[in-house]
Amino acid sequence: MPTRHVRWERTGADEHAAAYNEARASLILGQMVYDRRVELGLTQAELAERAGMTQPQLSRLESGGATPTVPLLIRLAAALSADLDIAFRPHGSAAA
Repeated sequence: MPTRHVRWERTGADEHAAAYNEARASLILGQMVYDRRVELGLTQAELAERAGMTQPQLSRLESGGATPTVPLLIRLAAALSADLDIAFRPHGSAAA
């Protein structure tokens, strides 16, 4: 049986792993929205208007502080002139 570091036991690292992964996904998504917005030369206000949301909502999303719904992702994709690709892939498989 593998031994575990005592500090990990005390901090509950395993319990926090799921929250860390969710936060990481939100940050990655926010960065993708930001990168595409900048690529198109849009301000946050312009993209927010195109997507039917407010500029503060878009700011929170870009900073990783909000998790968008699927309908919002669809609106954002349209506003960013981009295709939305949501897929389940086995762990370790290459992204399409």
